Amino acid sequence: MRTPLLFLNVIIIATCGLIYELLAATVSSYVLGDSVTQFSFIIGVYLSAMGLGSYLSRFVEKRVAEKFIDIELAVAVIGGFSAPLLFLTFAYVSYFSIVLYTMVFAIGVLVGLEIPLLMRILKDELDFKELVSRVLALDYVGALVASLLFPIFLVPKLGLNRTSLLFGMLNAGVGLWATWLLAPLVSDRKLLFLRIKGSIVLVLLAIAMIKADRLTTLAEDGLFMDNIVYAKSSSYQRIVVTKGKTGHALFLNGNLQFNSFDEYRYHEALVHPAFAAHGGDAKRVLVLGGGDGLALREILKYRSVEKVQLVDLDPAMTGLPKAFPPLAELNHHSYDDPRVSVTNGDAFVWLDQTETEPFDIAIVDFPDPNNFALGKLYSTRFYTLLKKKLTPDAAVVIQCTSPLIARRSYWSIIKTLEAAGFSVKPYQTTVPSFGVWGYALAKTQPFDIPKHPVTGIDLKFLNDNSFASMFEFPTDMTMPDEEIEINRLDNQALVRYYETEWRRFE
Repeated sequence: MRTPLLFLNVIIIATCGLIYELLAATVSSYVLGDSVTQFSFIIGVYLSAMGLGSYLSRFVEKRVAEKFIDIELAVAVIGGFSAPLLFLTFAYVSYFSIVLYTMVFAIGVLVGLEIPLLMRILKDELDFKELVSRVLALDYVGALVASLLFPIFLVPKLGLNRTSLLFGMLNAGVGLWATWLLAPLVSDRKLLFLRIKGSIVLVLLAIAMIKADRLTTLAEDGLFMDNIVYAKSSSYQRIVVTKGKTGHALFLNGNLQFNSFDEYRYHEALVHPAFAAHGGDAKRVLVLGGGDGLALREILKYRSVEKVQLVDLDPAMTGLPKAFPPLAELNHHSYDDPRVSVTNGDAFVWLDQTETEPFDIAIVDFPDPNNFALGKLYSTRFYTLLKKKLTPDAAVVIQCTSPLIARRSYWSIIKTLEAAGFSVKPYQTTVPSFGVWGYALAKTQPFDIPKHPVTGIDLKFLNDNSFASMFEFPTDMTMPDEEIEINRLDNQALVRYYETEWRRFE
């Protein structure tokens, strides 16, 4: 029975190894942004470290079984505690990248040692051809299992910390189990020591698993200035709500989305210029993003509106007002309005595949384009698809990041809209929580800048003077003299601009 059980170890080892790689890449993309860069760097470091580990295995000449068990326990400790340690490091120290890549390299080296040593243990039980084919085949099966489990079940159901600790326990279990499977190959004295060590590692990981929420809270307490009053990990992002002296604040993957103290300035500037440009009698409105329902609150102030279709990727986000009642109060229970329909899905896919009556107004309120998954939602292809869903006189407003901090990013979005066939009027306003913030008002036909908001609408921020001033740009926010690239799906120039400009303030 020993040989089949050792082959089962191969699958578990391969699954755990890839899970640790995915965990490191996901954590780094959460806290540093730019998921493509983070995954690329992590994969490169991890695979090269595995290669080094495989090479170093040739120097293990004695007590191979004992060394294999020690390596399993080492992987269990480093890999199992990797996600909690990375979150805590990011929250409390300044050398996060050093810890990240050191940890990834160490895990890679250890994982690279595992399979060659296990193959040497099995070499006397199978001929070489059979041994290599089975071990490598099972190694790839383990990788497939990990790649399917991670996004479908582990992250949405367990979260990153629990996933890390669970697979650390699996590695520790393999090491402890191996003390019985490989008992004839290990001295009795060493065997007892390995079993005690394996049991201690397993118990420590189990305790950390039980206290996983506390570990998460400890890390997030270091990331956020105010008290956390709500936190949830969805399939797509980490949702955190804090409460401080100025009110509630929503963070997605650590990035501020709004503060209840001044969000009305952002959302009035986002919604009401579109109605002013259309004429105030819009009946059908499309909202892309905006899962917090705050843009809906402003839209529903117009009696002419008969239908609002909101498309947001994350059901945890559109369900947040029910899960966290203060948000429902802030958005005036906008999701309860019978005029509102909600679709949870990718806005890009929805625009491409959904047949619907055209809309009079579109409000596009996505997070900033800090990775390529979001960058596609600011591309010429996306805006071309959007244009097909609009009436001839429709008005569109898009949030476009800060024209002061990310000047090239802002004007790249403007140029991309123009390249997609829109006539565009750029504008900006000040939101204390964000600073100067930029938007784009666009229509499919040339149009004049509206002079004032629609009359008869209850507004806290906008009036005739503030409305007109939004369309004025000081010199340091106007179009740069350099050539600004258009954001297309095949170049994602916007994401490169954004990463470069915002990194200066990290």
